[in-house]
Amino acid sequence: VQLVESGGALVQAGGSLKLSCVVSGDILRVNDMGWYRQAPGKQRELVATITSGGVTNYASSMKDHFTISRDNDKNMVYLRMNSLKPEDTAVYFCNARVVDSATFWSDLFWGQGTQVTVSS
Repeated sequence: VQLVESGGALVQAGGSLKLSCVVSGDILRVNDMGWYRQAPGKQRELVATITSGGVTNYASSMKDHFTISRDNDKNMVYLRMNSLKPEDTAVYFCNARVVDSATFWSDLFWGQGTQVTVSS
């Protein structure tokens, strides 16, 4: 199972970006998916999660200008980011809890991350 993020870029403050993450491999089912971020010198932190049924959960500081969504048919999760600020600069990682079709085990998988840089 692999997760690949895309959509990271350099953007000016106040701008918007949409990140995408696709899950591929021996997939029986993709359960919860999420986005996390890690700024330089800081710990990785939760941005948002979404269940297979579309129930969302956000870090309290991000729910006003971030929106998580998913496409179950494509095994993809998205993060729409509006009104970006320099403090949103970080590497953004997606994760997914996937039931492997070969083993039937449920494991948590992570992508390699995509860089978002917001200039002032």
